[in-house]
Amino acid sequence: MPKSPQSHLDPRQPLVVDTTKLPRQPGATRALKRMAEAPADLGLELISVPEGSDLELDLTLTSVSEGVYVSGTVRGSLQGECGRCLNEINESFEVSLGEMFAYEDSTTEETTDEDEVGRMQGDLIDLEPAVRDAVVLTLPPNPLCRPDCPGLCPDCGVHFDDLPAEHSHEEVDPRWAALRNLPKNEE
Repeated sequence: MPKSPQSHLDPRQPLVVDTTKLPRQPGATRALKRMAEAPADLGLELISVPEGSDLELDLTLTSVSEGVYVSGTVRGSLQGECGRCLNEINESFEVSLGEMFAYEDSTTEETTDEDEVGRMQGDLIDLEPAVRDAVVLTLPPNPLCRPDCPGLCPDCGVHFDDLPAEHSHEEVDPRWAALRNLPKNEE
């Protein structure tokens, strides 16, 4: 997980958690239930969490020797379009979150690369990168409105659900197309 691009975290931000009330004794825990606004660009090209929509965080913060382990679930809503028929998709999601955040100046900082473990800034944790990773990695790159979506007719572009069962397009080999113009011999 990349280090937060912000130089100083603002504890008033919805995805920034203040851990001052969590004792720095391994095994100490604190429950965190919070509603937060979804950040911008939380998703993929065809499906994403709408910016500003509600994210429900149901987390547990656990003190460990090198930092704070954050685990729990994130719930919210998704909007997008079907990759086969372009119908609108509106559904909810729930993803698991499990991320370690190292204390400043801990031995974790010396023994791991900067992007391997999240870093705390004082007593503050920026959950946005962890939430972003958890949500985006579970999204399908080609979402479907339903598993058996038939898609669109490649010739006329109409949704197959709106077409009769016998729908087809006559395909004539261009080499034989001139024969269609010959008069029919009726006997």
